Amino acid sequence: MPLIAIYNPVCGDRAAKAFFDAHVVPLLKQNDKPIDSLVATEHAGHAGQLLINFIQSKQGLITVVLGSGDGTLHEIINFLSSNTTTPISRLNFVLVPCGTANALYASIFPPVPKQDPVAYKLHSLQSYINSSRTLPLTLAIATLSSPPNEKKRPQVAISSVVVSTSLHASILRDSEALREEMPGIERFKVAAEKNSTKWYSSEVKLLPAPGAGRVQIYDPATKAFVTHPESDDDDPIVDVDGPFAYFLSTVNVDRLEPAFRITPLARTIPPVEAACDVIMVRPMRDPAISHDTPEARTNFVSKMWMVLGGAYDDGAHIEIHHDNEGGLTPDGDGPLVVEYIRCGGWEWIPDDLDEDAHLLCSDGAVSCIEKGGRAVCSAATPQDGAGFAVYT
Repeated sequence: MPLIAIYNPVCGDRAAKAFFDAHVVPLLKQNDKPIDSLVATEHAGHAGQLLINFIQSKQGLITVVLGSGDGTLHEIINFLSSNTTTPISRLNFVLVPCGTANALYASIFPPVPKQDPVAYKLHSLQSYINSSRTLPLTLAIATLSSPPNEKKRPQVAISSVVVSTSLHASILRDSEALREEMPGIERFKVAAEKNSTKWYSSEVKLLPAPGAGRVQIYDPATKAFVTHPESDDDDPIVDVDGPFAYFLSTVNVDRLEPAFRITPLARTIPPVEAACDVIMVRPMRDPAISHDTPEARTNFVSKMWMVLGGAYDDGAHIEIHHDNEGGLTPDGDGPLVVEYIRCGGWEWIPDDLDEDAHLLCSDGAVSCIEKGGRAVCSAATPQDGAGFAVYT
């Protein structure tokens, strides 16, 4: 079977080439897995073009050894999905985590204490060498539409990890400017602080997955997903009003960094069909807040940090409640701070006057929804023999 190895030399700490030279290439040679092509990307979007050229020159099921972060995989998936000249069936990926956060890799291979860092990064490669199983990737397809009267072709972004708005999208936008001076995950925390008091005005529609037929919401009392109280046979779509402090959905992953388990139930209660795991934080659910004021936004910051801190505590944020005194508690019967939704997709309809609410992040790539427009995201798993899969 044809084998191409692609690495991004500038991703993460810029060590991909050295790691491939020292570990990846020798291991493949030792196990009689010849590389047909070993190439480094030279600019954004290059990986997709390299892969198209390789596909056009080869026959059979192609395997891609990819040394990068989530962003390069995102570029490849979008490049190949928009290709109209070369028919593409199934592609199998061997992931070698060389990026900053490596969310997909860390979700498939959760890190454990005191593990050998080199051996950890070779898990997917060893799976390929051992002819182990592959995991088909669910894709989140986000369509950004202009106002109906403009009659423009919608913009499409396809993700294998995360689609977000609100705080997470603002963090990704602002962290990119810090990449050179802060190549690690520290830049995300700096960008988070910059956007800490922002709330985002939008309307949201939660759409049920076809098999479930209803939108589901996590119930900490039963430790299970249950039917959302506003989703029924007559109207399964759930309308949600803002403002939002946080709105994020994932596919395939339970974390966005090795220790940041933002959608932990994606692993502990895995979906049985293509679905988005959605995390929403709406400050007006806080009994201590009656109006959206600058003071209320400032006071909510510490609660937002406690929630995000819970994601670093093995996903404990999904159990945090508001209490009647304006505090937070892991127990109690007050409203949950985080609304954890499982659904087939969602619509985000930002307020025209809130510019930051128009940001949409797709696996780190930030787009802008036009005024009067909306974003619609839906989860899909390709049929057998098609799509993208990862050696696990």
